[in-house]
Amino acid sequence: MKRKIMKTLAIGVAIVMMVSSLAGCGKSADSNASLTGKISIAGSTSMEKLCEAMSESFMEAYPDITVTVEYTGSGAGIESLTQGSIDIGNASRGLKDGEKEQGAVENIVAIDGIAVITDKANTVADLTSEQLASIYTGDVTNWSEFGGSDEAIVVIGREAGSGTRSAFEELLKVEDTCKYAQELDSTGAVLAKVASTPGAIGYVSLDVVDDTVTAVSLNGAPATEESILAGEYLLSRPFVMATMGEIAEQNELVQTWFAYIASEEGKAVITDLGLILPQ
Repeated sequence: MKRKIMKTLAIGVAIVMMVSSLAGCGKSADSNASLTGKISIAGSTSMEKLCEAMSESFMEAYPDITVTVEYTGSGAGIESLTQGSIDIGNASRGLKDGEKEQGAVENIVAIDGIAVITDKANTVADLTSEQLASIYTGDVTNWSEFGGSDEAIVVIGREAGSGTRSAFEELLKVEDTCKYAQELDSTGAVLAKVASTPGAIGYVSLDVVDDTVTAVSLNGAPATEESILAGEYLLSRPFVMATMGEIAEQNELVQTWFAYIASEEGKAVITDLGLILPQ
């Protein structure tokens, strides 16, 4: 009888230990779900749609983590990062050497096209790189030069420090030579201004283009994901979420954010917005 009782107790202890072990495994596998805290991000206005969609999806998966994003422009975002006031600095361009020298690390999360847009009434549907450059440097000032109406070209662009502007001018090789009629402080402002201004031309992130404007082809290639991936469309740039040091050196919350971006859920957010996954 005593031997039977001891055997029963041994089995009971084994069961308890097994259940405890399984419970421990479950807690470990789900440990990220219990993370709490705040992730602070600032920078590129062109990345607003991506950040809003990604942070909303992320916070549904991690309800105890708050993600705050300020859209201050690429240059300002990286400056805030290097000064230590935020966790992640967004830039819609590659990082500059000086920024990297300060410790900022370039983490490319998506590829975006830069669409050249005109008002809907404009009949010029395609430009060469040279023609587009001549517009922005002020060498050509009337649409009739390209087969369009006898109408003055109104050159719209972004403000100094904008990642979109930096990428556009660098890709077109017109840095510091552009002559803008107006310099606006956000992607949305450029889109609205071009849509409402006869003869206007501007550049915006591809993912914000809507039916209020016309996206012009460049060198015969349309502003589409397919053209960008095929290397046919000239104007594309990286969407960067920079960190001070490598991702592996960041706190657990920031590492979780980047792990989510790289997950199937995060990739779906990127592609649903019409952005391109980095190769």
